[in-house]
Amino acid sequence: MSTDRDTDEGAGGVADAARGREGRVRWRKSAAAAVPAVLAVGAMGTVMAQGALAASFAVSGTSFQVSSSKLSSKGLASYVQTDRSVDGKGHPVALLGIGEATLTDICQAAEVDTPLGTVVFKLTAGGPAGEVTASNLVIDGEDLDGDATFGTAQIGRDASTLDRVDGVKGEPGKFGLQAGDIEVVGVKSHAWSATGGNFRLKGMRLSVGLDGKKCF
Repeated sequence: MSTDRDTDEGAGGVADAARGREGRVRWRKSAAAAVPAVLAVGAMGTVMAQGALAASFAVSGTSFQVSSSKLSSKGLASYVQTDRSVDGKGHPVALLGIGEATLTDICQAAEVDTPLGTVVFKLTAGGPAGEVTASNLVIDGEDLDGDATFGTAQIGRDASTLDRVDGVKGEPGKFGLQAGDIEVVGVKSHAWSATGGNFRLKGMRLSVGLDGKKCF
């Protein structure tokens, strides 16, 4: 024979079970809703690791300096492309894809107009603090100066067939070049963008100043 207590306990058990089911349903819905975001983040990480983001964002209207005492890498691939700023203006660049890059030091500087006047935005790293490293470093540059030593070089190769640096390929029929192990001493470049996976900047220092000095 059932008692009120039995009835209450039964109702409580049903309520607890319902709450448990409700909790599980909510968790599953939340997990399902999170899957696209997780996949998107994973895809973004993969693309960044391949160094393929260099042309996927609008560049600012200001180029900047990049310099290093010495840069070395297991490979280099390059072809011509056009970067675009928000206003739609095009900037022809040589995309330089550099495999596992090691730099003795690095300096990046840009002149920026402000209400107080033109300031120099400057970032430095490496040197006494240790080497700077980046996987699949991609620089969209207007020029590149330095004393270079290349391994096996292929100049005039179709840009769509480049394979020395993961993710760095141009359009079919376009001019491209690539090389094996490289070393460039006294690197100086004016660039519109730079990206890299797993950038490690030892001894990084950032400064902004009206009387700031550029890299070169």
